[in-house]
Amino acid sequence: MNITFKLFASLTDYLPTAEKYTNQVTLDIAPDTTIGQLVERYRLPEKQVHLVLVNGSYVAPEHRATKSLAEGDVLAIWPPIAGG
Repeated sequence: MNITFKLFASLTDYLPTAEKYTNQVTLDIAPDTTIGQLVERYRLPEKQVHLVLVNGSYVAPEHRATKSLAEGDVLAIWPPIAGG
């Protein structure tokens, strides 16, 4: 099944080179793949996985390891953001 995987800010460095400038990649994943499994597959540092949205809805940290993705989902991840 296909999903759209988006990474923002410094996390775009974890995307394949060609996709860094669009900040997204279409993935063909197995049914019942979880957010946690994709974070591991892309070797995203746990402390950098701050804001996680699936189809625009927030997914709390305690649900990320077990939240399965479905066909057509859009998974977006942001690192912590500091401003000033």
